[in-house]
Amino acid sequence: MPKDYKDTLNLPKTDFPMKANLAEREPQILKFWQENNIYEKLQQKNKKESSGQFILHDGPPYANGHIHIGHALNKILKDIIVKYHSMIGQYCPFVPGWDCHGLPIELQVDKSLGKEKDKVDIFRKRQLCREYAEKFINIQRDEFIRLGIFGYWTTPYITMSNDYEATIVREFLQFVKNGYVYRGKKPVYWCPSCVTALADAEVEYAEKESPSIFVAFEVIDKEKFPVKNQPLYIVIWTTTPWTLPANLALAVNPEFEYIGVQSPLGVLIIVKEAVNNLKGKIEIKEEPLFSIKGSYLEGIRTKHPFIDRISKIVTADFVETAEGSGVVHIAPGHGMEDYEVGLKHGLEIYAPVDDKGRFTSDVTLFANLNVFNANKDIIEHLREKGLLIWEGKITHSYPHCWRCKKPVIFRATTQWFISMRHEALRQRALNEIDRVRWIPSWGRERIYSMVERRPDWCLSRQRSWGVPITLFVCKNCGYIIKDEKLFDKIIELVEKEGSDVWFRLSLDELLPNYSCPQCGEREFQKEKDILDVWFDSGVSHAAVLERDSRLSWPADMYLEGSDQHRGWFQSSLLASTGNKGKAPYRIVLTHGFTVDGQGRKMSKSLGNVISPQEIINLNGADIVRLWVSAEDYRDDIKLSKEILSRLTEAYRKIRNTLRYLLGNIYDYDGKDYSKDLLEIDRWAMHKLQRLIKKVRKAYEDFEFHQVFHAVHNFCVTDMSAFYLDILKDRLYTSRTDSPQRKAAQWVLYNIANSLIKLLAPVLSFTAEEAWKHLPFKDEESVFLSKMPEVNQAFIEEELEVKWQKLIDIRDEVNKALEIKRQEKFIGNSLEAKVVLHVNDALSEFLKPYTDFLPTLFIVSQVELKSYNADEKEFNVTIERAEGQKCQRCWNYSPMVGKLKEKDICPRCYHALEL
Repeated sequence: MPKDYKDTLNLPKTDFPMKANLAEREPQILKFWQENNIYEKLQQKNKKESSGQFILHDGPPYANGHIHIGHALNKILKDIIVKYHSMIGQYCPFVPGWDCHGLPIELQVDKSLGKEKDKVDIFRKRQLCREYAEKFINIQRDEFIRLGIFGYWTTPYITMSNDYEATIVREFLQFVKNGYVYRGKKPVYWCPSCVTALADAEVEYAEKESPSIFVAFEVIDKEKFPVKNQPLYIVIWTTTPWTLPANLALAVNPEFEYIGVQSPLGVLIIVKEAVNNLKGKIEIKEEPLFSIKGSYLEGIRTKHPFIDRISKIVTADFVETAEGSGVVHIAPGHGMEDYEVGLKHGLEIYAPVDDKGRFTSDVTLFANLNVFNANKDIIEHLREKGLLIWEGKITHSYPHCWRCKKPVIFRATTQWFISMRHEALRQRALNEIDRVRWIPSWGRERIYSMVERRPDWCLSRQRSWGVPITLFVCKNCGYIIKDEKLFDKIIELVEKEGSDVWFRLSLDELLPNYSCPQCGEREFQKEKDILDVWFDSGVSHAAVLERDSRLSWPADMYLEGSDQHRGWFQSSLLASTGNKGKAPYRIVLTHGFTVDGQGRKMSKSLGNVISPQEIINLNGADIVRLWVSAEDYRDDIKLSKEILSRLTEAYRKIRNTLRYLLGNIYDYDGKDYSKDLLEIDRWAMHKLQRLIKKVRKAYEDFEFHQVFHAVHNFCVTDMSAFYLDILKDRLYTSRTDSPQRKAAQWVLYNIANSLIKLLAPVLSFTAEEAWKHLPFKDEESVFLSKMPEVNQAFIEEELEVKWQKLIDIRDEVNKALEIKRQEKFIGNSLEAKVVLHVNDALSEFLKPYTDFLPTLFIVSQVELKSYNADEKEFNVTIERAEGQKCQRCWNYSPMVGKLKEKDICPRCYHALEL
């Protein structure tokens, strides 16, 4: 006999290390996936076996910088879905894409050019933009791959490729042919800094301090009011004094009551409720001199405060009384509601402001002044004229440019639009919204309300880097050429040479010997503006889903951040509904934004930014992936060093469970021992089926935080703290070939096999590493295996109820053992004997488990005693274990010292065949 009994124990053996070293090990796994074409094999296998398909269309990130934690969140969520659906046998090709045109890239190129930016020709600038985008496509591709994202990375879609640009032109010209596109002068968001029009999706709202002024307009038609021998004014309130030079009318609500009140300036006309707004600001008498309905004021003429111009009073339902005077000054060139009023009353759409936000020479008093800087001069001029009633400040939410972060203005310019009214596009889009499944469900209300009230889609941008608006307009009559053969020619040219061809070829080369079908003239204007980049990405359904043979239309899912209800989700919906009559997606899943542990937006100034690269270098990509799974993506997702620390600990517990499972099946022979299972083994198999069912449902319902919580609870509570803890004695001390040990190994193998697969979509690197150490597998990669399915033969509801009662008793015993441990009465729990004082009912319940109870409690002996008290089923007493300690299994037994081998117990004696 060996002197060291440890040599006779069946201790776990595995190469699967306790210490993960993910940062070093993950690149090796990436290399394995790439060299063995695991993703391609998975897709080929699923396409061949044909268990259905699931197409998740990738919303293209912008190619202008390293990926941030929001990118990681987005791509990992997509990857979890792709991997799960692939592992249930569905064909699930993931084709990543990049958005390459537009302002952010052009601004970066302009920045690098410095003073030369206005001297560089358009072709050089476009080439520099292309090179900039290519650079970051390659950088981001490597960063996404490092996160373990599966996909066709060598053949992505890129919005600046010739074929994609041709599709953009094709889809745009289809809108033109169908009559949706028109050219008009109307107010749009305009960024004076970036010198371009902006779409709704390119505008962010931020706090801004603005002037708040009440201004008097002198009434010309004074005879219509009961006022004599003193001036009469109507009062407006505005927070944009710079729009006053463009004032052409004043609006009142026809249903409101307006009154005349006495002031030192004269009689002021305001809405009745505005008395409280003005009281305390200026000296007025609250008792009205007269009262009239708003409709009475319609057509009354007033004098512009500082320009020789008449401003007539009109009526409008949008005028409110909550703030101001109940009178709105109307500048049709500087506001959407003002514009609508202007159209209704035949007012000029007047906007005397240039591309850089400066007053034109039309405004002689303030010509060349920046409109925001001119506010103080306009206010001072009003004061000098005696028409400034009151001046203050207001902090309010104001539109800012998404790129330069500076305030924008509403400015009427000639732009290209898609009409929301033509062919009932708005209503058709709203109908499609109701046919889509929105996750979370509030996404439906969000996008529905946005589409319901959105203006016509402004398509044109006054920049260089993008796909041109490929249209010709007759200089004489304004007719837009809609010649189908010409359109086909342009599309073919772009497909062959890219969109640069539009800028390179002259008008005569593109449009030789052409006469206007409407007026017969031969002079045309080639459009110079480019298309809105949201149209670029909005037609990805046509450029990618329809034209890539790996994919199909419509997509099963679009998945992006909640800001895309006004961005990509909406532009895709309109582009697809307009040209195809249907939404391009069946499901839209939305996730929140990443914030720090206190819920604050991440920013460099706050010092709370955590990059995915930082986490990967320290902890590994699987910790980033675990974070994505653990958080509920429907809300804003918190990330901090404390959160990462907790997740790293959770990961360690899951990994240690895998290590225990793999370590104890090192000598498992792969045979089926299900007939030899003990009751506790059947309980473990039942819990495994419950886990499989819960996790698969969570994946199906896109409830990934439920995946994490279910797996973590199973590993920590069901396995480590209970089943695996109890199992050690059987695994380590039994005969190697004993049926009970083989049965336990069969259970452990089944748990390991299923757990690795269930974890694979989330902890992809760890699952692949564990799979490598799992014996008796048919596939070279865990991702080529199928997700485990519930085995109904192991579902035993009554058994779970019975064992929950045993677990509850065990919990009470553990509490009693811990007290004795703290009192130094015992050290290891095997030094204890548990005396259970039980009532008759519990005694009857525990009788079949009498021999098993020491194993259940991990003590040396258990004694049951009768207990007749009514208030409790049982009481626990802890005594010192009887006998001496077995030097092999550490259990105490009265028989130790009485056998031939004097320092071991009878059980170990028989295990060693002595």
